[in-house]
Amino acid sequence: MGQKINPLGLRLGTTQSHHSLWFAKPKNYSKELQEDEKIRYYIKIYVEKKMTSSVIALIRIEIEKGSDVTTMKIYIVPAPEEVFNKHYRRESKNLQPNLQKKFASVNQKFDFKTGKRISVMPKLNLTLIKIFEPYRHPKILAEFISGQLQERIPFRKAMKKAIELAKQAKNTKGIRVQIAGRLGGKEIARVEWIREGRVPLQTIQAKIDYCSYPIRTIYGVLGIKIWIFIDGE
Repeated sequence: MGQKINPLGLRLGTTQSHHSLWFAKPKNYSKELQEDEKIRYYIKIYVEKKMTSSVIALIRIEIEKGSDVTTMKIYIVPAPEEVFNKHYRRESKNLQPNLQKKFASVNQKFDFKTGKRISVMPKLNLTLIKIFEPYRHPKILAEFISGQLQERIPFRKAMKKAIELAKQAKNTKGIRVQIAGRLGGKEIARVEWIREGRVPLQTIQAKIDYCSYPIRTIYGVLGIKIWIFIDGE
C-alpha cells in the first residue's frame, strides 16, 4: 500500500494538512481550484525573477480563503540575514498589491443602512515564514539532485550527497531517494534507489514528507522521488 498511493494524501488529517483551505459551492469548485494554481504560479515566478537576492528557494504556499480575508503563507529559504534585510523590503513591496489587484474576487454584500447590495473586495494577508533547515524538505533535496545531474555528476554520487545533507537536519530519522529513467545514458530505463534509516510508509501515524520531481536531461526525462521520515514534534 505504501508504494501505490501518495504518502501525503494517505496521511491527510493525521500528520499532514491541506495546502489549500476553503469551501465552495460545487459549481464554483473548479474556478477556485484554478485560481489557487494561478496564485501559486504567479508567486513562484515573482520570487524567481524579482526576489533572487533575498530568497534562495521557495518551499510551499498555503492558501486559506475566508469570506472577508484571504490568508497566504509563503515558506521560503532566506538568504543570509544581512543580505535578506537589505533586499527583501525593496524586492517584495509590489507582491501583495499585485496579488490583491489580480486575484482578489469582488463579493456582493447587503448593506442594511442603504438597503442595497454593495461590492466588497476581501482583504489579503501575506505572511512570510523562514525555513532555516532547507535540506529537511524533499523538494530542496530534489532540486539539489537535479542540479547535480545537469552538471553530469554520477547519479549515485548525487543521491549519496543528498542523503548526507538530509541527515544533518534535526529530527530526520530516515530518508529514501529514488531515481527512474535512462540513468547514465543507458538504452534501457531502470529504477535505482538508496535508503538510510527507517522509512515506514505503511504506518499512517509516521510523519513522512514526500516529493516527486521530474528533470529533463539530454538522455530524456528522469523522475526523482524522495521520502523523508521526520520525528514528530
